[in-house]
Amino acid sequence: MRKYDKLIALVFVGLTALFLVVAFTNKAFFDWIWARHHNQLSWYIRPLFLLPFCYAAYKRSWSGIFATIFLLLTSMFWFPKPAVVHRQVEEFLAMEMDYLTGDWQLAKVLISMLVPISLGALAFAFWKRSLWFGISVLVFIAVAKMLWSVIYGGEAGTSIFVPAILGLGICVALVYRGF
Repeated sequence: MRKYDKLIALVFVGLTALFLVVAFTNKAFFDWIWARHHNQLSWYIRPLFLLPFCYAAYKRSWSGIFATIFLLLTSMFWFPKPAVVHRQVEEFLAMEMDYLTGDWQLAKVLISMLVPISLGALAFAFWKRSLWFGISVLVFIAVAKMLWSVIYGGEAGTSIFVPAILGLGICVALVYRGF
């Protein structure tokens, strides 16, 4: 498997790019995904994808890292569209939709670059087998997501706090235990 690691990683990079292009150029597909993103079950499982991501980095598996990123992105539509959506969730996702589909100025690009940079730092930390650096990055990711959510979404941004804090707690505990 090691022999094909980088090739498999490239396949997942391609699948991720294809998913993003189709999602952002096909309105019907985007709307179908977005309706399912309202299901908060996906909000609770998404932070848990950081566990296989960290494990793949620890094992120095490019394919594991990029497969996890692909699964993380697609997990937003794994669950059915919810019958009822809490008002704060609806407001937060409306803000998130505006953020994603609105004008992309330099400030927004720089803020959004925190996502790949922090994932790169997380992979680097576990690639180098640094538990405390890795846990610090996990905490940074959760805190940054919560801050971004409140700064851009106001009170509605607090709707991600429970999934983020619960996910962080589980990730830190299991990463610490597994290390």
